[in-house]
Amino acid sequence: MPRKDILDRIQRYIHPFRITKGQGFQLKNYDPGDTCGLKLNKREASGLLQQGTEWLAQEQDVLYAQDRWSLLLVFQAMDAAGKDSTIKHVMSGVNPQGCQVSSFKQPSQEDLSHDFMWRYSRRLPERGRIGIFNRSYYEEVLIVRVHEEILKQQKIPQSLVGKGIWDDRSPISCTSRITSLVRESLSSSFFCMCRARNRRSAL
Repeated sequence: MPRKDILDRIQRYIHPFRITKGQGFQLKNYDPGDTCGLKLNKREASGLLQQGTEWLAQEQDVLYAQDRWSLLLVFQAMDAAGKDSTIKHVMSGVNPQGCQVSSFKQPSQEDLSHDFMWRYSRRLPERGRIGIFNRSYYEEVLIVRVHEEILKQQKIPQSLVGKGIWDDRSPISCTSRITSLVRESLSSSFFCMCRARNRRSAL
């Protein structure tokens, strides 16, 4: 299948789920089981996945050869929502030498000695490579706000801790900071966020 036809087909399925502006977006308005009318049995789905991984491998070769762009995939979901299995299945065909996966769990003492975005920014992919974030800075939006003891561990001057701190850690603010960092370090980049809900929604 010609590359343009593949891209048109992909666009048809991802367009309904692409969020370009965060305001007004409500995750509850989207069905994680929605397939945009794509009805496949397990065998057909496996065949389509195989075609997709082969095409992805070809595109990765182009990405590496051009050495101008990078790709960042961010998987954010609850435990057991399918992040690991989605990464395993979708990225199974890429060259591991050009792909780096970063899993963010409890911050280390070194992490806590820096700005909360430091540990994420230092894992951004360089030109020609694919970076995958297994969890992300969105943890700072939810968990830290609920568990205030985590915020106290971050060694922030008390004078800076107030209601305004959550404006700086909002989803839009964090995404803007990451996007700016990518642009500064790579001059140009392609930034993609993926919410892994379950394997079915990934297909």
